[in-house]
Amino acid sequence: MNLGAFMDPEFPIFSTTLCYLEREDAYLMLHRIKKQDDYNHDKWVGVGGKFERFESPEDCLVREVREETGLTLTRYRARGLLTFVWGNMTEFIHLYTADRWEGEMIRGDACAEGELQWVQKSEVQTLPIWEGDKLFFRLLEEEHPYFSLKLVYDGDTLKQAVLDGNRIV
Repeated sequence: MNLGAFMDPEFPIFSTTLCYLEREDAYLMLHRIKKQDDYNHDKWVGVGGKFERFESPEDCLVREVREETGLTLTRYRARGLLTFVWGNMTEFIHLYTADRWEGEMIRGDACAEGELQWVQKSEVQTLPIWEGDKLFFRLLEEEHPYFSLKLVYDGDTLKQAVLDGNRIV
């Protein structure tokens, strides 16, 4: 069986989840400051991560949120699929929001990825985030139905954005 690009180490393709927990008018965000070789280093992102073997997007979502925050999601919603192209890498990001969970959120150094913080939605755009994140935050705020957003970068510069098949950048 030839799996083509999926198995080509020169052009890696992988799937991840990304979740923004919502509380009142704030998102739970992760300031990625702990890993130096992280392409998200010093950026503010949601919580999530790479799929493990045999996981569905929902399996990955619940596991990653629990690992990074200590919280177990009880209500979440799939919001879109992001195709993140950075250099020779393609990442398919299953984007979710969540508004119910159980448990106690971890604090301080317990999060191996960075620092967790509740950020007012009105302040998110002022943080160091990916340019394409500004586009999907607008779609989330507008309650846009499930969407597909392709984001192509050269380093930190957004070169192309395609929403549901239509180029917008």
